[in-house]
Amino acid sequence: MSPARIQRRRTKGWRKPEWSVYVGRPTRFSNPARILPAGDINGGLIVQWSLNGMPVGTWPADGLDARRYATELYRSWINQPEQESLRNLARVLLRGRDLTCWCPLPAPGQPDHCHATVLLEIANREETP
Repeated sequence: MSPARIQRRRTKGWRKPEWSVYVGRPTRFSNPARILPAGDINGGLIVQWSLNGMPVGTWPADGLDARRYATELYRSWINQPEQESLRNLARVLLRGRDLTCWCPLPAPGQPDHCHATVLLEIANREETP
């Protein structure tokens, strides 16, 4: 069975599966892009790049577009040459493991907009000679 992403929960009695690894904040694998309430009457969301604290855009309150954007920011960031050591560490520590994060799981057949999905791809990518 291939590794999967598991949504972390606060439900009474819920426990992280033993072999899984939490990759949210404050771990070294967390996404520097944060999704925050915009604070306006429309209830929108802001994506903030926490490495510099700057907001990079606003999205509707349903969160889907904000999660998609934050995930693509993470994908772009972690694939930069200066993040090679983090990608290598992910391959060593996360390969074959399920990953847990707070992001909601997608509806069946829909793409999974979560940085843990990006980490699963990186950690379990076949090595090229």
